[in-house]
Amino acid sequence: MRNKRIVLIGAGNVAHALAPALLKAGLNLCQIYSHTVESARELGMKTGITYTSETYAIYPDGDIYIFCVSDDALPSLIKRVVINHDALVLHTSGSLPLQVLKPLGKRYGVLYPLQTFTKKRVLDFSEIPLCIEAVNPATLKDVRELAGILSNHIEEISSDRRKILHLAAVFANNFVNHLYTLADGILQREGLDFNLLRPLIFETAHKVLSFSPEQAQTGPAKRGDEGILSMHKALLKNDSKLLNLYTILSDSIRQTEQKRLEIKAETEEKTLMPTLW
Repeated sequence: MRNKRIVLIGAGNVAHALAPALLKAGLNLCQIYSHTVESARELGMKTGITYTSETYAIYPDGDIYIFCVSDDALPSLIKRVVINHDALVLHTSGSLPLQVLKPLGKRYGVLYPLQTFTKKRVLDFSEIPLCIEAVNPATLKDVRELAGILSNHIEEISSDRRKILHLAAVFANNFVNHLYTLADGILQREGLDFNLLRPLIFETAHKVLSFSPEQAQTGPAKRGDEGILSMHKALLKNDSKLLNLYTILSDSIRQTEQKRLEIKAETEEKTLMPTLW
């Protein structure tokens, strides 16, 4: 596997994490492609790897092609590339099905890293879960071998289940980060510093490493503190978007807590119920 010639197609956030990981693992990354010469050059200079922004210049004789491009870009790009049909072809998407790669040959699969990536952040790729899938058992064996070189956490997950995982990741990461953005806006309007929230964010993230998210939940909505909820809504009365979002999330927390209490009560009732002979 370490001698296989790897072509990385894409130069976005995922590629900026994957390319150094391939090199660190001693794998033979031999070319980088991006649709813009600027992004291709940036990653090429960062890694010292040959790069191109022309699809016709993508090496046609590679052993492994890894597509790290957006979901929208991948289908059209597949139609334009000419590559070795005996090669192992992979995509890194959380949402696209395995079969999208079928036009490129008989050996195709998925190598989906479940993580959020930013170009300027350096991550330990060995700690990132890699979700894998392949068209047949022989190809899956090769994908697993490659994944095992890169990460200590490998999970075989089907396309349908990977879509669900990606949906959950959007809630857990993208939506949560957007809430940070909204919180920052609330603070900025009053001249307060977002840094005040960083210890809270840190502790919130660490709690779910030891407890379930439901167990870690706190706040006025869970407590049913109507006075605080009403006060917060009054503070948001001039921002209908934030008020609506606050109401929806608070109602969801309350409903989740109510359901938890009902289940707990039912369980306790069954435990206390005398056995009938």
